[in-house]
Amino acid sequence: MIDLSIVDEIATVVLNAPDRLNALDETGLRELGAAYDRAQSAGVRALVLRGEGRAFCAGRDISAVDPATDDVPGYLDGLLAPLLRRMAAFPAPTFAAAHGACLGVGLGLLIATDVVYVADTAKIGSPFAGLGATLDSGGHALFAERLGAHKTLDLIYSGRLMTGAEAVQSGLFSRVLAADEVLPAIQDAAARAATGPTSAFLASKRLVARIRDERLSLWDAIAEESAAQTALSATDDYREGFAAFQAKRAPMFRGR
Repeated sequence: MIDLSIVDEIATVVLNAPDRLNALDETGLRELGAAYDRAQSAGVRALVLRGEGRAFCAGRDISAVDPATDDVPGYLDGLLAPLLRRMAAFPAPTFAAAHGACLGVGLGLLIATDVVYVADTAKIGSPFAGLGATLDSGGHALFAERLGAHKTLDLIYSGRLMTGAEAVQSGLFSRVLAADEVLPAIQDAAARAATGPTSAFLASKRLVARIRDERLSLWDAIAEESAAQTALSATDDYREGFAAFQAKRAPMFRGR
């Protein structure tokens, strides 16, 4: 269900259950977490997440779920939330190619990824009204921050799904492309990142997360930038970057 390949220090994780639009059950979440663990152990310098078939991920696989016995907190708090935290903290730049349905858990996987390119025909929103359930996986936080309260509740109440183009225009994700261009573009972005200064990228990743989660003030953020730059000045890649600039040549970063 979850495939992992590693080539040239880039991990590619594939949600491979196209017959159910890559919907994830408990086993799928565990397999996805294990794939990220293996990628980290291999020391990759970038990771790409994508879905096989007609959709990125249509959400939780509820085809065999009995609401009377469903362990909702076990699934959401025990499995999903720790996975999303683990994905967001992955120690390398992460990228996702999103197409088709990107709903529920699928939306959460995108939220936990650093850079997301979406197909113009992607479907993003909250389909939960038809289930008598509520949006989960971080969707409320993303929508409220980027869309505001009124648009967020309009999406939730109506069940209307945004296209990929609308989602990017609204500031939800990075870039919108034609469906057949999304994967090559995100692979190119990951390849560039994998040859870049990994420690510097991770410093920015951590700082952006703190600004989002802790609402750092301008001056606190500047202080954190200074601390990060001071730490980076002791790395090989920092010294290589300066040497390359002064020698008017391309830098050869090694991720350390």
